[in-house]
Amino acid sequence: MTGVYPGSFDPFTLGHKDIVERALKFCNTLYIAVSDNINKKHLFSKEERVEMIRQTFKGNDKIIVESFQGLLVDYMLAKKASFIIRGLRAVSDFEYEFQMAFTNRNLESSIETIFMVPGSQYLFLSSTIVRDIARNNGDISKLVPKPVLEKFKKIY
Repeated sequence: MTGVYPGSFDPFTLGHKDIVERALKFCNTLYIAVSDNINKKHLFSKEERVEMIRQTFKGNDKIIVESFQGLLVDYMLAKKASFIIRGLRAVSDFEYEFQMAFTNRNLESSIETIFMVPGSQYLFLSSTIVRDIARNNGDISKLVPKPVLEKFKKIY
C-alpha cells in the first residue's frame, strides 16, 4: 500500500521522522509531500526542505520525497496512494485534522486518513518551537535530523 505524509515541514523534526519510521510498518511506499502553507512565512524554501528530508532518509527506497502544490487528493490520485498519514501531538491538533480528513474524504471517497501520535519524547515538538530555539541560539541537536541541523548551522 502507498501512503502520503503531507506537510510544510519547516523544518522537518525528529517528531516527523518518528511518524515516518512507524508509518513504514504498514506501507510499501511512503511519499513525503512537501508543500507551502500560504498562512506561514517559511524559513526554508520548498526545495531546501525537500533536500533536507531526502538527506535524512538517504538510502531508504521505500521513501520518496517530493514537493507538490494544489489539492492533496489530486496528488494522491496521481501517485495511486490509499491513505494520508497525519501526526497528532495534542487535542488541539485534532479539530483541524479531523476537519481536513472529512474534507479530503468528501473530495475523494477512496482516500483514508490515518492519525499517528509521535513518541512521547516528541509530543511537545513542533517546527515553530525548533525555529524559535534556533533563533535564540539554543541547542536543537536533539530535535532535528542531522541534515536539518547542518542547514541551521549555516543560518545561525
